[in-house]
Amino acid sequence: MKKLQMVDLKSQYEKIKEVVNNSIQEVLDTNTYINGPQVHQFQKNLEEYLHVKHVIPCANGTDALQIAMMGLDLKPGDEVITADFTFAATVEVIALLQLKPVLVDVDLVNMNISIEGIKKAITPKTKAIVPVHLFGRAANMEAIMAIAKEHNLYVIEDNAQAIGANCKFSDGSKKKAGTIGNVGSTSFFPSKNLGCYGDGGAIFTNDDALAHKIRGIVNHGMYERYHHDVVGVNSRLDSVQAAVLNAKLPLLDQYNAARQNAARKYTSAFEGQENIIAPSICDICDCHVFHQYTLRIINADRDGLMQHLLDKGIPCAIYYPIPLHLQKAYLDVRYKEEDFPVTNQLVKEVISLPMHTELQDEQINFITDSVLEFLNQ
Repeated sequence: MKKLQMVDLKSQYEKIKEVVNNSIQEVLDTNTYINGPQVHQFQKNLEEYLHVKHVIPCANGTDALQIAMMGLDLKPGDEVITADFTFAATVEVIALLQLKPVLVDVDLVNMNISIEGIKKAITPKTKAIVPVHLFGRAANMEAIMAIAKEHNLYVIEDNAQAIGANCKFSDGSKKKAGTIGNVGSTSFFPSKNLGCYGDGGAIFTNDDALAHKIRGIVNHGMYERYHHDVVGVNSRLDSVQAAVLNAKLPLLDQYNAARQNAARKYTSAFEGQENIIAPSICDICDCHVFHQYTLRIINADRDGLMQHLLDKGIPCAIYYPIPLHLQKAYLDVRYKEEDFPVTNQLVKEVISLPMHTELQDEQINFITDSVLEFLNQ
């Protein structure tokens, strides 16, 4: 059996080596390393894939989220609601802009931001909601957009983990995660479902004026060289990374389908095990693209299971071991432990297994057998 990895980028690369190498060689031949034709082509390609009017590439996913907020002219002290159970980058950029993060609990079933939590957290100072499409599962955007409309709030989608996922609406329509709110952001970190070979990110919007402003922000506030019209940053996707992304974007749906197929096999193997709550996935599922495959381990030794898997050479991880409301950088007297029962439960239960496009049945069988071996002993 091939050595197990949390993400097997080498095997993925071997299958697309010629296309990737040729794309990178074009950059080297043209010597256009910043804002070259590959960047513009990727922007166009991603707009077509997402069915969104504007894609603005940038240097990384954290910048994308920060620049999205900068584009909305949020002011210091404005309150921004987001989930307590997520990676720190989501709240990090809120704090960096001197906005006031308001953390709320998540839903126990889908682990995305709690709709009731959002409603309870709204105050006269609330200006925006940042839903995170966690682990690749689309958040309940229909409910979130209804709340935003009622209270005149911006919605900034953190889509770093769910590119390609569809959000379903009650009228039967679907839209890509990240394209529904006022603005969305994503990351092209190498391990993402659509990852480059360095760092990269992008911002999405259907708002022409907002897109124009963001294009200035990513480039030092310039629309014309040496004319700085807005306060900006230096955050540009380089041409080499765009070349890699151009090679991989046509395969994104195939990559996501491979992840979904692996998830089905995992979940099927765990069916009936009383200590495991596995992610649900149907045959036509397109609302979850499984950036992570995350189990909940109940009434059992989650940490013992993790060590058991590591001892057998099976990589695994806990996303996330500490809630944001307990992180030193984001401690706030407003937060009470009783406000976060689900998050506090999840950090004790979750464990993520290897998930990538190259998982083989032999590997999945070994992983699931090892999990069940520990829990059934």
